[in-house]
Amino acid sequence: MGLRHVKADGHSRGAVLNSIGRTITTAANGIKALADHLETDEDFARSLVDAVELIGDGRGRVVVSGVGKSGHIGRKIAATMASTGTSAYFVHPTEASHGDLGMITSDDVVILLSWSGETAELANMLTYAKRFKVPIVSISSNRDSILARNSDVALVLPKVPEACPHGLAPTTSAMLQLAVGDALAIALLERRGFSAEDFKTFHPGGKLGAQLRLVQELAHVAEQVPLLAVGRPMSEAVIEMSSKGFGVVGIIDERGALIGVITDGDLRRHMAGDLLSQRVEEVMSHSPRVVHGDVLASAAMEFMQEHKVTVLFLIDEAGLPTGILHIHDLLRAGVA
Repeated sequence: MGLRHVKADGHSRGAVLNSIGRTITTAANGIKALADHLETDEDFARSLVDAVELIGDGRGRVVVSGVGKSGHIGRKIAATMASTGTSAYFVHPTEASHGDLGMITSDDVVILLSWSGETAELANMLTYAKRFKVPIVSISSNRDSILARNSDVALVLPKVPEACPHGLAPTTSAMLQLAVGDALAIALLERRGFSAEDFKTFHPGGKLGAQLRLVQELAHVAEQVPLLAVGRPMSEAVIEMSSKGFGVVGIIDERGALIGVITDGDLRRHMAGDLLSQRVEEVMSHSPRVVHGDVLASAAMEFMQEHKVTVLFLIDEAGLPTGILHIHDLLRAGVA
């Protein structure tokens, strides 16, 4: 008889939830064990710092390798380093044994991942690195393994239970490897002083790229900016607001500095028979919300939400308006 799909009853759903809960708890306990290991094992803490200094002082690239789940984690570590300013790439050990060893130079640093530290597929990479004096950083759980003993820096992780009930599928162990890889990448980022603007260089696309764009890249400039000089009548302000379509007009003083704004709300609050004959300074709101052009778009969005405004004027160091930014500009760019 073939396999049948059986609808889960209350008991089996409970069993599934219990299984999920055990896995998450095991994962949380694994991360706690790693944090405790960092606090209590001086050799581990010192090795992490040594690894960061070895990689950070290197003149070449970081070459990451591993097999199976360690290989998948190695790819993620290489990708994270590459996106945060540390030149890195992944080499599969099998491909390395068939010519890709030539991609590794003596200026590089090799990171080899193996939970047991005895992965046979890494033997050729280990031998090559030792022969040509390529520094080796290893991530394993066995201090006495071949890999750890032959590494310049051995990162020995605590032995933790796998979430797999049979203790076979790499789950918690893979997560610990990933956590250490992320820790190295972020420590290198901070050591290098890698900024949000640097980050933008490596992430030009998608929502992240949009958030890292500068306000001046999205703002409307020149003749598109609704401005009117102090002393002008409100009739001209209404025309300027309507023609530019932002629902606001900026008021500038004799030297061109922005001193106030008039919004649709200001019009409603001052609605009276003589509104159009009043001067703009009698109606405008003082201390307008402004932003500088070199501010990140994500920061501008947060500022708008915090102050419940939909439009910001861009100003330079002298207080002169250089552009205008509407919340719709941010939404169209994918910042939200």
